[in-house]
Amino acid sequence: MPGCIGNVKLVKERDDRSKYSRRLSVLTIPEYRLDRFLDLSDEQIVQLGRNGDKDATDYLIYKYKNLVKLKARAYFLIGADREDVVQEGMIGLYKAIRDYQQDKAMAFKTFAELCITRQMITAVKNATRQKHIPLNSYISLNRKAFEEDSDRKYVELATIDVISDPELVLIKKEEYNGIEDKMGEILSAFEWEVLSLYLNGKSYVEIAKKLNKSVKSVDNALQRVKKKVEKQVFDCTIV
Repeated sequence: MPGCIGNVKLVKERDDRSKYSRRLSVLTIPEYRLDRFLDLSDEQIVQLGRNGDKDATDYLIYKYKNLVKLKARAYFLIGADREDVVQEGMIGLYKAIRDYQQDKAMAFKTFAELCITRQMITAVKNATRQKHIPLNSYISLNRKAFEEDSDRKYVELATIDVISDPELVLIKKEEYNGIEDKMGEILSAFEWEVLSLYLNGKSYVEIAKKLNKSVKSVDNALQRVKKKVEKQVFDCTIV
């Protein structure tokens, strides 16, 4: 009997702010229905999907879902579940399949990466506008992008409205390679320890317990970290 693999379908549902948000539901389909795509280029498969071949779209989503998960590791959105970031990335992938134009002289994979990243950043910007989410910021420091590449880390949240939207700190890795080293100088030992634990997925409660501090102390430390990062980024942009 043929094996089965995950087939991801986007489903619309209305959230509590009366806006549509997309969620992922996982189905299964036989592998033999996807075998016919193995010898085709991504660009050819995209065209098949445009022509109504649902299996073609499913194949591309399955093929690139691990790329989405890999990118989601490098993006850290405070106030949201990690799976939410993955879901946003999958929406970006779906949009890439929908909007790709082969005549633009860009490979589909490159276009897909751009759409995935853009969707994740958009999610961060939208989250910062929700007043009920505490400590909205997007920080990715000391976080390895690829397990097999120990030298590549994301100090990457880029430059959007640092002054007008101070809850969002975006640092371009290409422009601010020195930020990571500078953080070691401007953060206290406690702040650095709190940040490191937080970036490793620990909750406020877990950090407080590990460091024998109150949850309030942990929250205050992360607030100070955010302000110091904002100041550092601003100082770099006006040099």
